[in-house]
Amino acid sequence: MLSADIKKWPDDGEIDIMEHVGYNEGWIHASVHTKKYNHIKGTQKTDTIFVKDAAEKFHVYRADWTPKKIEMYVDNQKYFTYNKSEDSNDAWPFDRPFYLILNQAVGGLWGGKHGVDAAVYPQKMTLDYVRIYKFKD
Repeated sequence: MLSADIKKWPDDGEIDIMEHVGYNEGWIHASVHTKKYNHIKGTQKTDTIFVKDAAEKFHVYRADWTPKKIEMYVDNQKYFTYNKSEDSNDAWPFDRPFYLILNQAVGGLWGGKHGVDAAVYPQKMTLDYVRIYKFKD
C-alpha cells in the first residue's frame, strides 16, 4: 500500500501486507517503510513467516491498521506488528489515505537478486477476493 498523496518514497510510507520472493519459496514478508525506518538505512521494520504451500493454495493475508498499530496475519496467524511509538511523520506517516497495489513484480534488486528464470513463464496471479473494512472506535 502507498500513500494516496505520495510525493517521496519512503517518507510518505509504504505498507507491505504480503511479499513472496520466488527464489525464497514459502517465506512470506510483511513490512512498513517510512523515512525513519526503511531498508536503505538498514532500519526497516519487517518480519517473515513460512507458509509451505504459499504458491499452491489460497491463503488469507490480512493487515489490521489502526491509529496506533499495524498488524499482519496469514490465515489468522499474526506474525508482524508495527506500533506507533512516536507522533512524527518520519516514523508514522499512516494517518492518511493509502491505496492498494496488487502486482506480480519481476526482477529488481530483491526479486532479481539471483536472476529471473524465464522458463517459469507465463505465470498468473490469482486472487479470490479483496475486502476492506473500517474499524469502529
